[in-house]
Amino acid sequence: MSDYAFVTRWSFQAPVEAVWQLLSEPEDWPRWWPGVEKVELLERGSDGDVGTLRRFTWKSRLPYRLAFDMRTTLVDRPHRLEGRAEGELQGTGIWQLQADGDWTRVRYDWRVATTKAWMNLLAPLARPFFAWNHDIVMGWGAEGLARRLGCAVRLEPGE
Repeated sequence: MSDYAFVTRWSFQAPVEAVWQLLSEPEDWPRWWPGVEKVELLERGSDGDVGTLRRFTWKSRLPYRLAFDMRTTLVDRPHRLEGRAEGELQGTGIWQLQADGDWTRVRYDWRVATTKAWMNLLAPLARPFFAWNHDIVMGWGAEGLARRLGCAVRLEPGE
């Protein structure tokens, strides 16, 4: 397996609760996030969504799709949402939201390993393309979320 660590930072000129509402309902992501092809609810968790299992299918600029299951492991409304991925990607995703005046700062930490043999075989050469592709898909998400919110967005450098 090849390991990846991505940090995405967005800022929206919108209240933190409005941003949280859209990010915490992944079944609706395909309506506004072009990179999300499908989200299927597999198991319902507790009232706060902890334990919920969803299957995500993502498409990208590069000619491949990725599918993985994501189980929600922590919900701290409206500031933190964590999940554990299994499938073609394995690892963790953490959304963090913070109010900053009229803006909401969003940080997404995506620490995963690929399980597809061809991705692992090509990783030494293709790693920069996979990172570029990730940034494109996340940019689509920021733009789609801003459209849905009807607000300005700033894409900030990751780490």
